[in-house]
Amino acid sequence: MITLKTSDELTVLRENSAVLATIVKALRNKINPGITTAHLDNIAAELIREQGARAAFKGYREFPATICTSINEEIVHGIPSTKRVLRDGDIISIDIGLIRNGLYADMAITVPVGKVSPQARKLILIARAALFQGINQVKIGNRVSDISHAIGHCIEEEGFYPVKEYVGHGIGRQLHEDPSIPNYGPPAQGEMLRPGMVLALEPMVKTDPLPVMVLPDGWTVVTATRGLSAHCEHMVAVTENGAEVLTEIELLPEEGSANELTRNEEVF
Repeated sequence: MITLKTSDELTVLRENSAVLATIVKALRNKINPGITTAHLDNIAAELIREQGARAAFKGYREFPATICTSINEEIVHGIPSTKRVLRDGDIISIDIGLIRNGLYADMAITVPVGKVSPQARKLILIARAALFQGINQVKIGNRVSDISHAIGHCIEEEGFYPVKEYVGHGIGRQLHEDPSIPNYGPPAQGEMLRPGMVLALEPMVKTDPLPVMVLPDGWTVVTATRGLSAHCEHMVAVTENGAEVLTEIELLPEEGSANELTRNEEVF
């Protein structure tokens, strides 16, 4: 059942999303070769506490950490570890959530570590482009699957594959609410978009078409061929004027620009 947010709830969601985006920016600035994913997790936990919030993921279905850190072939739900050291050429996805004043915020980015391969860089750019192509479809009169179709089309047009087993979602009083938002599919299906809906769009992009796999830890999702994957996520409110991106964060130069993806220049 889709819950429409009140004006007061939207105010809190905006505040929470801004707090989370600031934390993500701080984490992004710490990503360098030699740092462990456990150190990033510790930083995130402290920053969340400083904001009077609590981590949304830790303890959720017994997940053991504050953030998900997924490296290279890991798509989502990677567990931070003191043994996992970032190396030059890696790409890392950080997925993070918090709860504050009874409402959730959720966001993910994929970041290059040092100098990465052209394929890795393109994968990150396409994940971002697909996210914003989905956001462009958040408007009154469209349906949920219009978002899905735009995301999937953008990914497949560039020769990559959307992850089909995991989806975006509604968010608010619960971390995961209706509707589910796949990253592929035909347009013009599913629920109509209405003011007051708040959605977490999160494209996950990979280099092979095979079903994903879950590692023995029960959490970490990886590509079947161990090819690279990228993941990004924004919270978006549906308004009378279209999409309002709640988790805005400015781009760094290495994260791409309009000139590199001319078809998507309006989204950057």
